[in-house]
This record gives sequence, C-alpha cells and structure tokens, in this order.
Amino acid sequence: QLKPMNCPFHIMMYKSHLRSYRDLPLRYAELGTVYRYERSGVLHGLLRVRGFTQDDAHLFCRSDQIEEEVSRVLDFTFFVLKTFGFADYQVWVSTRPEKAVGSEAAWAQATAALEAALKSRGVAYGIDPGQGVFYGPKIDIKIKDVLGRSWQCSTVQVDFNNPERFGLEFMGEDGQPHRPIMIHRALMGSIERFFGILIEQYAGVFPAWLAPVQAVVIAITDNHADYARDVARRLTDAGVRVEVDLRNEKIGLKIREAERAKIPYMLVVGDREKQDDTVSVRTRGGGNAGAMTVAAFLAHLQKEVEGRSLTSAVPKA
Repeated sequence: QLKPMNCPFHIMMYKSHLRSYRDLPLRYAELGTVYRYERSGVLHGLLRVRGFTQDDAHLFCRSDQIEEEVSRVLDFTFFVLKTFGFADYQVWVSTRPEKAVGSEAAWAQATAALEAALKSRGVAYGIDPGQGVFYGPKIDIKIKDVLGRSWQCSTVQVDFNNPERFGLEFMGEDGQPHRPIMIHRALMGSIERFFGILIEQYAGVFPAWLAPVQAVVIAITDNHADYARDVARRLTDAGVRVEVDLRNEKIGLKIREAERAKIPYMLVVGDREKQDDTVSVRTRGGGNAGAMTVAAFLAHLQKEVEGRSLTSAVPKA
C-alpha cells in the first residue's frame, strides 16, 4: 500500500506511551515519501507530482504552548528560506471554514496564537477567510517562481481533529486526562517542489555550497594530467565536489564549457602551477582571480560553503 501522509505513524508513536503534561511539547520529524493521486492535467514537472518527499513534523502540545511552538517553527522556516536565498514570498493565515471540527473558542484561540507568533516576528501577513482546513487554522508561506506564480511550500497547521479521532490524551497537572493539540509543520513542503523552484530561481547558477560540481581542475596539456589528478584528489579528500578535465582540447574551450556548465570555480594547472604547487583560479563569470596554493583555495571554498554564501567572491592570492 502507498502512504498518502505521515501523520498516522507519528500519532501512533505518541499513543504508544502514557503521556504527562511534563512530556509536552513532544516533537516527531520525518523525511517521508508520500503519494497523492493528482489528476494528469494538473501534473507539472517537479512542482506538482504524484509521489514526493515531505520534511514533515508533528508537534503535540498543550493549548497554552501553541504560540511558542509556532514561533519556533516560524524561526526555523524563515532561516531555511533565507539560507536558500528566497525573499519573494507571501504569508497567509487561513481561518475557520463553514464546515469544521472543534469549538469556535478553540479555533479563536489557535488563530490568535498563529497571528501572535507572526506579529512577534514582525512578519507581514494576509488573512485568507474561511480557507483553513476543516481540522484547524493554518499559516501558509507561498514562494513565487520566475513566472510570478505562487506555490505553497512551508506550512504550519493546527489540528483539533486527529487528537480527537485517535483518542490522544495526556495527564494534566490536575491529575485528569486532557486532549493535546497537534501541529503539522513542513519547512520546505514537497522537497521536489522546493528544489524545482530553487532551480528556476538560480537558473542553474547555484552558489558553491549548492552546486552539484563545485570546482573543475583543468589541465592545460597532457603533461599536467598527473598534477591535475593530485589536486582533485586533495580537494575530494576534503569533501569538495570536483571534476577533472584532461581532454585534449584548447584551454579556452575547456573554460567556456565549464562556464556553460555553471561550475563556480575553474582551477587551471600548467607548468608554473605544477612547479609552485598552486592553481590558477577562475570564478564563474568573474574571470581570472590569480594563483593560489591548493590549501588557500580550499580554505576559501570551505569558508564559503560553511557560511552558505549566496555568491562566489573572487579569492585573493
């Protein structure tokens, strides 16, 4: 059988033990593949598919913990969006639809907690009246693609329904059983959709920390092939995603093809570089940055990757 959602498994994990109010909040996270039978007419590349992976989490908490938990999720979400360079997005709070489970008072409390969390972070948002799911209010973050179309990726949803249906409880401070609140959250939503939009945003020109190939070592002639392989080995051992171009082609052609392949760094090696144990560094779109020792280039690249820089600065020799 194909799994349409991750929720039931996390619910059964919660239900596997007697829970106390001291145990809450309780958080379960999973990168799980799920399947939805989308009609063929709405399928759209990576942006809408029938099988996809969700960075899914379910948080079980008391009603007085909703705002704090949502605030933590928002901080994490905006950190992820900023890290990947997304700035063009809209935030929406969807409120109670006509047909819904849970009392109006519970909906009002949860909706107020969502809005308070957004306000405390200084986040501008809109209200989408009546567009909440039947089981609770939600926050949706919609990212725009290069055509200006909005796609829902990140979401935070309060759930009154599943705790009731599955009979979830925790023992309160008063010694009586109480119903927890369940919060669904996805930072990226569909990983496939997120990366589809990411590819469009950068047009394949990824920063070094995201690039499939971070550097290519280009040998000027066959005489430099062994040194090129040695440089590549040292970079690979340090965790760099690197390729070697040993083809019997003109150096200009090799550089142009590396530029077209959108590789952030081109490391040219010839007689002088072999003699001095250096590489001649070229940056994608930035031209020749001069000679650097392999260790100096590696230190620069590692700093860029660890800092998740969105641009590849020209290193200084």
